[in-house]
Amino acid sequence: MKRNIPGGLLLAFAAASVMAATPSSSGDSHAADASPIYGVTIPSGYRQWELMAPAEEAAPLNELRAVLGNPVAARAIQAATRPFPDGTVFVKLAYKRVRSTEFGPASVPGSPTTVQVMVKDAKKYAATGGWGFGRFINGKPTDLAQHQTCFACHQANVKNHDLVFTRFAP
Repeated sequence: MKRNIPGGLLLAFAAASVMAATPSSSGDSHAADASPIYGVTIPSGYRQWELMAPAEEAAPLNELRAVLGNPVAARAIQAATRPFPDGTVFVKLAYKRVRSTEFGPASVPGSPTTVQVMVKDAKKYAATGGWGFGRFINGKPTDLAQHQTCFACHQANVKNHDLVFTRFAP
């Protein structure tokens, strides 16, 4: 499927693929690598998943983001299937936004900030709308307090979109 992505964003995400440090995605599920509360880990092979949408986060985070989806997520988001089916997984890659040294008006990814993961399993995560969450820095999960805010933020802001902020960017 051919994507029509603005040149600056395409350049930014291509650079991210080459330059950014990628956390371990070996698929080895060790407790130390799993998110608190949910037990979510960084999925193996996620960097080969389809781009669902790019995003930009304004101040105070000042980030460029790319949301990837596994094949279940790709089919569901493209078909506007709600609720998302079990097995849907989204991964958001976030980078500090910096000005390009080659082309001043463009922004490019700087250092990676987080990898965030959402996993749909209606039974396992029934108490949180069917979703488990993971937030990772340098391949390691962030602390409990940061994970406690995931569901609350999604519930407050995108309850009517099955707790998913991302909209498919064709």
